[in-house]
Amino acid sequence: MRDQETELRTRGVEVLGISFDTVEENRAFAEKFGFPYRLLCDTERRVGVAYGAADDATAGYAKRISYVIGEDGNILLAYPKVKPDEHLEKVLADLDALG
Repeated sequence: MRDQETELRTRGVEVLGISFDTVEENRAFAEKFGFPYRLLCDTERRVGVAYGAADDATAGYAKRISYVIGEDGNILLAYPKVKPDEHLEKVLADLDALG
């Protein structure tokens, strides 16, 4: 998704990342990989558990999942298993299908 930032912005898509990492760790990740999106911190794993990215608050890492949330705050699309090299293409096709 990083490499398709222009395409996503043209479509009005805002990408947010969230991890169990601290602000400092997320900043270092974003700088190292040129990540242009906001990265949110869920160090207490509350969001991860609520959205199914972690089974409980003791999880070491979050599962790689993705949600498309509409402007009204409702979940439009859910991707419980994300393959990074295929994901963006799938999301864009699904967004096109939604109209």
